[in-house]
Amino acid sequence: MGAYILRRILLMIPTLFGIMAVSFAVIQFAPGGPVEQVIAKLQNPGGGGDALSGGGGDAGGGGNFDAGGESSRYRGAQGLDPEFIAKLEKQFGFDKPPLERFFGMLWNYVRFDFGESFFRKISVLDLILEKMPVSISIGLWITLLSYLISIPLGIRKAVSDGSTFDVWTSGVVIVGYAIPGFLFAIMLMVLFAGGSFYDWFPLRGLVSENFSDLPWYEKIVDYFWHLTLPLAAMVLSAFATTTLLTKNSFLDEIRKQYVVTARAKGLSERRVLYGHVFRNAMLIVIAGFPGAFISAFFTGSLLIENIFSLDGLGLLGYKSILDRDYPVVFATLYIFSLMGLFVTLISDLIYTWIDPRIDFERRDV
Repeated sequence: MGAYILRRILLMIPTLFGIMAVSFAVIQFAPGGPVEQVIAKLQNPGGGGDALSGGGGDAGGGGNFDAGGESSRYRGAQGLDPEFIAKLEKQFGFDKPPLERFFGMLWNYVRFDFGESFFRKISVLDLILEKMPVSISIGLWITLLSYLISIPLGIRKAVSDGSTFDVWTSGVVIVGYAIPGFLFAIMLMVLFAGGSFYDWFPLRGLVSENFSDLPWYEKIVDYFWHLTLPLAAMVLSAFATTTLLTKNSFLDEIRKQYVVTARAKGLSERRVLYGHVFRNAMLIVIAGFPGAFISAFFTGSLLIENIFSLDGLGLLGYKSILDRDYPVVFATLYIFSLMGLFVTLISDLIYTWIDPRIDFERRDV
């Protein structure tokens, strides 16, 4: 097992390098980089923001292009002092060749030195740590709720396979999976958040403005009051896959010979189901828990955080892409990719821990 873990860790290096290299190359061709963002703000002061409020340092991107002007390669820079443009390029790290910027960025990231945000006076790592509790909170509750719904529902569907209950719940599950989470979120906002019908739930934020002044029990109520609509929007599609996976796992186990033998010995159906089938059927479901959490944590909350104005990593990433804040964009990509690779490894190790019959050492990686 030690050799398998070592091989997997070594394979993470080229995988992570490829992810960062492709993303960096794409960014080089993306118009409207941070220099253009500053120039646009200078041309339109009403747009807000300080032209030189960023942190500087080596940038992980480009985003510059030839706009056809003789004095500058940046659109809208005609008439600006070339020394000022050069100062901007140096501040954002664009005075260096792309390869030098890329390998310099990787060297810093290996040491977990992510620099500072271009447009916020804060280090990227501190910014990510500041937003992470919101995303962890959403991801954790989504994963727990989806499992609490999916496992009992999947077991019931497996036991009553082909029945009316199984058919209509499958229809509900499929429809729930087909509806995009953001569309369901908008529908919930219209219905229950002051739209055209009811005003029962808040529209913005994870807590109320007076949260710090509330007693502890009211803080709990306020927290879940704000989470109700975002969780409902995400759980609808999150539990569908796990439900069908649980059902199919139980069906596969129920048809095996040891279940027939247990029933022949006179064991009750409940004893057979939860004493024998449950442990084996839950292997794939339990082992997928870390991956399900990471999926809800990083990807599922992106649109939901934007719709409900939850100040988490999803909203941070979205704003960073719009602002071309490349240190934040590349740092979050690096951290998320690294965590995703390790979570995949952890999921495999959980398989072997739950079922000792699984041995990855005998398989080619």
